[in-house]
Amino acid sequence: MESKASALDSKITIYLGRSNMATVTTELDNPWKEVIEIYFKEFMLFFFPEIYARIDFSRGYDFLDKELQKVVRDAKMKRRLVDKLVKVRLKNGQTSLLYIHIEVQGQKDQDFAKRVFIYYYRLFDNYGDNVISLAILGDDQEDWRPNSYAYEFSGFEVFFRFPIIKLLDYQWKELEKSKNPFSIVVRTHLKALETRSNHQKRLYWKKKLFKALYEAKFSKKDILELFRFLDWVMALPKVLEQQFDQFTTQYEEEKRMPYVTSIERFGIEKGRKEGRQLGILQHSRKSVLDVLRTRFKRVPQPLTKMVQTFDDTKLLTKLLQEAALADSLESFKKRVEKLV
Repeated sequence: MESKASALDSKITIYLGRSNMATVTTELDNPWKEVIEIYFKEFMLFFFPEIYARIDFSRGYDFLDKELQKVVRDAKMKRRLVDKLVKVRLKNGQTSLLYIHIEVQGQKDQDFAKRVFIYYYRLFDNYGDNVISLAILGDDQEDWRPNSYAYEFSGFEVFFRFPIIKLLDYQWKELEKSKNPFSIVVRTHLKALETRSNHQKRLYWKKKLFKALYEAKFSKKDILELFRFLDWVMALPKVLEQQFDQFTTQYEEEKRMPYVTSIERFGIEKGRKEGRQLGILQHSRKSVLDVLRTRFKRVPQPLTKMVQTFDDTKLLTKLLQEAALADSLESFKKRVEKLV
């Protein structure tokens, strides 16, 4: 049976053959949200270099997701993949701020440009003319490229244009040359799109992209972050996932860089798996402590209690990585104190 997903939405369901009705769901919403937050600077450099050049990143930036939801909460629009609002400071020597509204759209939607316009004018009403809207189009329709909204009636006219990036436009060879983390993100997204109805092909490309992480010579921390995105987006059925895990173990042993498998051995819950929120939190806390105990034998009770109080899955994911990378319990503790 072919995939029922005709276009890329926040989730893709893959049907595994006529006799096996088990499904694999590819989630794209949360992975994109996380990777933009982790690599916002790299995101702007990769997709919008002209705007990147005008931002003063030394003055920091702020994600305003709650503020965005307040502004658009009553907009009755179709589901999008990701929307973000980021406040940045500019290099122009003034005190002006820039509010960047980002839309990542995963499927063709005839009302998309209208929705971007509606979100823009609501943000404009709150923040003035320091608002811009940017769009990433992650669908599989080559000729769908909405970048403007217009309305005219008897001399009254509105025209609104915004920059778009079409992921399908990227050339594979050029992506392979780039050292920007989003070169991996785009390749992963495109192959998730291409292999949504072919799980064997997905296994092949998941292996290829895993190898690309190491060949690009990313840092250990970046490899862990980008592997999380890859593993989340390129979901596989259990049998093929076991084959992939065997491949990663062998590959890392050959490279003598046990970054991913050293963590996976502790039974870490991968972000793609579903479950009750409480169960996920409990499992995440346990995973952090298991990694610490395996590496440092004994974890002091105060530190154990501190970890057990955390109820933010994103923070626990970061702590899990810190637990794998920390040189000592003391350095881990200092990092925890900075994060909280």
